Amino acid sequence: MAVELSTWDAQGTPTTPTFSTMRFPAGEAHVKVQDDADAGATTEIATLRGTSGDDLVALGMWADAVRQRGARSVALVPYLPGARQDRGLPFGAKVYADVLNGFQIDQVIAFDPHSPVIVDLVERLTVVPSEQVVHDAVLVGSDYSGIIAPDAGAVGRASLVAEAAGLPLFRAEKHRNPDTGALDGFSCEPLPETGRLLVVDDICDGGGTFMGLAGSTGLPAERLGLWVSHGVFSGRAPQLAEQFGEIVTTDSYPAQQDVPGLRTVPLSPYLTKEIR
Repeated sequence: MAVELSTWDAQGTPTTPTFSTMRFPAGEAHVKVQDDADAGATTEIATLRGTSGDDLVALGMWADAVRQRGARSVALVPYLPGARQDRGLPFGAKVYADVLNGFQIDQVIAFDPHSPVIVDLVERLTVVPSEQVVHDAVLVGSDYSGIIAPDAGAVGRASLVAEAAGLPLFRAEKHRNPDTGALDGFSCEPLPETGRLLVVDDICDGGGTFMGLAGSTGLPAERLGLWVSHGVFSGRAPQLAEQFGEIVTTDSYPAQQDVPGLRTVPLSPYLTKEIR
């Protein structure tokens, strides 16, 4: 995925982009300035989706060019790289945060980061939470009657979605083998006998957690929906369509696999309205 560049004028109106990206024959990232671009009172916006190291370097080149021209820089980074590496060796969240901080971008806007650790590490960060997007894109006009948190880590996020929608929250838990640490099944609070239920979490990688949860509920696919803020969808993820009647994510990350019936919600309206 390439870095997408756009420009707002002093009144906050989109105008002709000041910059475009390119690569030299040897592979180095570069940013070109358009001949008719005015320096100064513009807001330069870069959108980075995914985790490509090449795109991160291009983002840095753009940030330097913006700074030299005296404009304001805003980076839309809906999927914050390294957010899942929030402890241990190496401390990936800090490594990625240091890279972003080194670019000296005036404002970084992210969507529903996995961990509060990286939120504390990235400077000049604005976080867009997920509950409004879930409400607008999935719950409005739907017949969902409850929200399921698939594990302990998802309870906080799912609780906010449930509260905003005025729906009950049901908690599920993973169980692991105490000797091996391997996943050893799921349990869930008693679920209503009728109605559709939406599972809410931030990231779907291979989908194992969600498939295991769906199997443990014994519910048919038409009674289960899945919302994930960031859809990596690797490995066996396409099989999710066998157990969920609706699967919804955002365009924060370019999915690695095609998931049948997947619906993708554009985040740009929610991110750009936070530009200051």
